[in-house]
Amino acid sequence: MKVGLVSDIHGNRVALEAVLADMPPVDELCCAGDVVGYNPWPGACVDELRARDVPTVMGNHDAAVAGETPFRFNGMAKAGIDHADRRLSEAQLEWLAGLPTERRECDGRVKLVHGHPDDPDRYTRYTYPEEFSPRLLGDEDVLVLGHTHKQGAEQFAAGIVVNPGSVGQPRDGDPRAGYAVLDLDAMTVDTHRVEYDIDAVQAAVEDADLPKRIGTRLARGQ
Repeated sequence: MKVGLVSDIHGNRVALEAVLADMPPVDELCCAGDVVGYNPWPGACVDELRARDVPTVMGNHDAAVAGETPFRFNGMAKAGIDHADRRLSEAQLEWLAGLPTERRECDGRVKLVHGHPDDPDRYTRYTYPEEFSPRLLGDEDVLVLGHTHKQGAEQFAAGIVVNPGSVGQPRDGDPRAGYAVLDLDAMTVDTHRVEYDIDAVQAAVEDADLPKRIGTRLARGQ
């Protein structure tokens, strides 16, 4: 069974379309949260996942738009949240509000969270100490998380921990949109990057009167 993994789409429809076009055939597609925030197309990204019935967990930006979160946002992030709150329909907001903070997929073998399994708002890096991995993994074979916008995977005796990277706002120095493909039969994971039209996103950011840096940082992968 092959599973496509995405995370941190952040309202970037152009990047999401590029990822879905580039992704090889998979049996399932899962999202580790933050569908909205920052970029100009929160509704289109929500609708794409809803239409595909993609198992998705709630990220901190999703939570901020759907209701309340203790996470503290800077001004640029807050602008994206306010933009999404104004643009999303009632049905789209209800979908966001109904997202769980964790879920198990693929007959319970894959656990999806956004941040740390014990705290959705906590940043967890993809390079994990060996002694920490069994607690991160729990009873599952694979733990999928996002939040850091940095792509990577580690394989331990207990299983795999993977961050597919950010679709809509990578922060690892590579501006290409990130995703991953998990093979549950072989117990392997391949990370992927795909180019997309960053110039079009930057123009849309300015047209939406969002902070210019939301667009300019995309070209640097920051």
